[in-house]
Amino acid sequence: MPDQSRHQIRVINRNQTFECAEDQVLLVGMERHSAAAISVGCRGGGCGICKIRILAGEYETKRMSKAHISEAEQQRGYALACRVFPCTDLEIESDHYQAPESSYQQAAETQPTVK
Repeated sequence: MPDQSRHQIRVINRNQTFECAEDQVLLVGMERHSAAAISVGCRGGGCGICKIRILAGEYETKRMSKAHISEAEQQRGYALACRVFPCTDLEIESDHYQAPESSYQQAAETQPTVK
């Protein structure tokens, strides 16, 4: 079985680089190199914690939840690292996850603070 092509993944806001094979999603490639450049959550696209922005390079993605990546965001290069396969070397930014506001959190913000 021939080796898959490997690509350099440069995470510019973390100043880290790791290799990832074309048949691996970015999150798996990062974990196999014991890097900590991308936040890790459920590993299946359900939580959105591994949200990144791809700045340069070619890639393919598995289907992504619209709850975490809108069509507009996808057009601007946002993706979930657990769903991205590199086709060339990539330059990315990590740490784009934004937690949804819960009704509990919203209620807490409207309550006065007792000092």
